[in-house]
Amino acid sequence: MSVSPVPPRADLGRGPGWIGWPLRSVAVLHLFGVLAQAVFAELFVTGDVDMLAWHRTNGGFTHVTLYLQLVASILLWRPARGPAWPALAAAGLVAAETLQVVAGQERVLAVHFPLGMAVFGATTVLTALVWRVTR
Repeated sequence: MSVSPVPPRADLGRGPGWIGWPLRSVAVLHLFGVLAQAVFAELFVTGDVDMLAWHRTNGGFTHVTLYLQLVASILLWRPARGPAWPALAAAGLVAAETLQVVAGQERVLAVHFPLGMAVFGATTVLTALVWRVTR
């Protein structure tokens, strides 16, 4: 019987479970908010002008959930000793969504539309990856 000098390999990309569900929850809420933004925008540009108010209101909700996701990601990284990339990705999304809000308010649609699609894609990927890292 031999004793191996090397301990079993730990998966360093995963954090503990205590922050997992809060992070997952806000990531999914944020994804739903981004999806709703796309729906409200589509309804607005096809003629339902009342959807612009819904689009603006939901944008605020979506931005708040992203900040909550950033806080949860930081908690995963620092006190929970999980990976840093979810916090960095959430910070990048905060910057992108802030630019998105400004472009929308200023009616710079040449930036607002493609950036919205990029935010949607990045949010979808980040949400899927957050679920993987918090398993």
